[in-house]
Order: sequence, then structure tokens, then C-alpha cells
Amino acid sequence: MIVAAIVRTYEEDEITVHKVPIAMMGGIVALSVALTASVTFGFFDREAVPSEVRAAAGTTTIATRSLQFFDEPDGTVRVEDGISGAEIASFGPGTGGFVRSTARSLVHKRRIRGIGAATPFELIEWDDGALTLRDTTTGGTVELASFGKDNRKIFADMLEKGTR
Repeated sequence: MIVAAIVRTYEEDEITVHKVPIAMMGGIVALSVALTASVTFGFFDREAVPSEVRAAAGTTTIATRSLQFFDEPDGTVRVEDGISGAEIASFGPGTGGFVRSTARSLVHKRRIRGIGAATPFELIEWDDGALTLRDTTTGGTVELASFGKDNRKIFADMLEKGTR
């Protein structure tokens, strides 16, 4: 009798899932795979590559500056001019999160390839208003305008402290 009550309770508490949401999720996955495959096989163009778009549009450089990033023992990130060694900016612990993450992502690419920190990064301002941080050793770039006006301004200020 107790066993029958437990079995009956188990059957009543059974969780069911409707087929429509499951089918819709499966459709989304199938659509994602199909779109990815269509780009891979050339049915659709790949997303624009900034350097290729600039070359096609004839975009030119307005200003550049070499930058070096240093992690201090106290957690401060120090930014120096790559040529003169003059300090451009300093971000203490808990500040400058965008600068930290941007620099560390580019430095990580160097570490993977066994490249040291001797070569500075290049900060470039283009005549269309775009701003790019480029690593000439790995070819890695970060389009800074993609991360919003405030984050772009942090790097634009570093450029303005230098010579144009």
C-alpha cells in the first residue's frame, strides 16, 4: 500500500515539456549552423575587415603613437610612450578596466607566440574618426570605437598627449 502511494505520487509529479519550444530551439540551432556553413562555403560575404574597408575607401592615418603597457607590482597599469619612455597614463587597481583588458588581450597573443614586450603597440587615428590599437608583431588589432565613446576617449586622450 505504501509502495502504491509512492508510485502514484511519482507519476503525478512527472515533469513534462511541451514539444513546440523544443522544436523552436532545434530550429534556431539548425538555422545557426546553416548560416555559419553558408558563410564558410562562400554563399554570403564575410563581415567587413576594417583594414580592407579602409584600403578600399582610401582612408589615411592622421596620427600615430607608440605605446608600451606595464603591469606594476601594486596592480597599477602604466602606459608609456614607446619612443620617449614618458609616462602617458596610469591606472590604479580598480580603474582603467578597458585599458587593462585591451592591453592584456594583445599581450596574451604575444605570449602565445613567444614574443617579448620589446616592440611597442601602435595607436592609430584615421581620417574617418576611427581609432585602432595595433600590434605590429602579431598583426592583432583592436578597433577602439567598437567599445563605445567613453572607452574610445581613454585612448584618444593618450594620443592627444603625444605629437600628431
